[in-house]
Amino acid sequence: MTKHQLIGAQVSLYTGKVRAYLDYKAIPYDEVQATREVYQNVILPRTGVRYIPVLITDDDVAIQDSTAIIDALEARYPEPSVLPAGPLQRWVALMLECYGDEWLVIPAMHYRWNVPENRAFAIAEFGKLSAPGASPEEQVSIGERLAGPFAGALGPLGIAPQNVAEVEASYLQFLSDFEEHLREHQFLFGSRPSIADFSFYGPLYPHLYRDPASGRLMREHAPGVARWVERMRAPQPRSGEFVADDAVPDSLIPILARMFREQVPVLASTQRALVSIQGEAQRRPLPRAIGKHTFRIGDAVTERAIYPFNLWRWQRAADQLQALPESARARAAELVRAAGGADWVTLPAAPRLARVDNQLWLCE
Repeated sequence: MTKHQLIGAQVSLYTGKVRAYLDYKAIPYDEVQATREVYQNVILPRTGVRYIPVLITDDDVAIQDSTAIIDALEARYPEPSVLPAGPLQRWVALMLECYGDEWLVIPAMHYRWNVPENRAFAIAEFGKLSAPGASPEEQVSIGERLAGPFAGALGPLGIAPQNVAEVEASYLQFLSDFEEHLREHQFLFGSRPSIADFSFYGPLYPHLYRDPASGRLMREHAPGVARWVERMRAPQPRSGEFVADDAVPDSLIPILARMFREQVPVLASTQRALVSIQGEAQRRPLPRAIGKHTFRIGDAVTERAIYPFNLWRWQRAADQLQALPESARARAAELVRAAGGADWVTLPAAPRLARVDNQLWLCE
């Protein structure tokens, strides 16, 4: 029987997200390592971009981007869904998907590339992946070259010497908040992993658990989060239930509050930047970044690149908010007030974004 092929790497954040999803849904697949030859012969010709993961479906369709892959597979394998059926839970899950995918990447990248032990581990992993037949010395040399663009992303992500202490403090508090939630729930919304769990798993396993120094930190500071990672690594396939009655656990409010405090102002600024270029930008695909803006973590204010893709992720949650039935709107408003997000929750109103042929476009 022909299986799906997941092209990626153990060291890759978003590959980890998709692999965990495939394992939970018990979808048959083979994993193909993204070696130099696979990049040249499959990934670039089939997708036009250099990003992993890529899924080659059992009917030979190539899909790039973890969210696009999971959306496509959910349409083919709808049960058990990783999107809660309850409209309020679904909205919060989509918000947390954006937080996991686009904000937890900040501590994930900091701990990998600014901590020498993790950096050396990742460089060795990059070299083994790209050239499995090379000598260890050659692999390190290759790994150092391949790691350059990833380590070089620290500045564009806003990770700088003046805010490293705040990045670490925010991450450690996130671990504590998540640990507290996991005292009562196996996953974010009960005993079944949701789309948000897979998005959290991306940064929390391949980077922050698997890299040695940050792995020790997680196990010492938040052993319950480490056990959650291990449950996600070896799930009970297709099992579990979401919390009944469309309830959102109160223990998620501190995590939502951090998202509203740190990430959502960046999304608001990104929206303003897109509005300012809307006329000219509609004639071509959007670049990966469209300038720079300032952002705050804790007491530190630094500069980072403006990434329109972050807003495309958030748009999914905004659409779900607009679709909430009247019966859920009052509960949503109360949740937002409790999390301190009342000023930001309606973002984005405009402009809309679409992802076509692995490129991001402003809609008419």
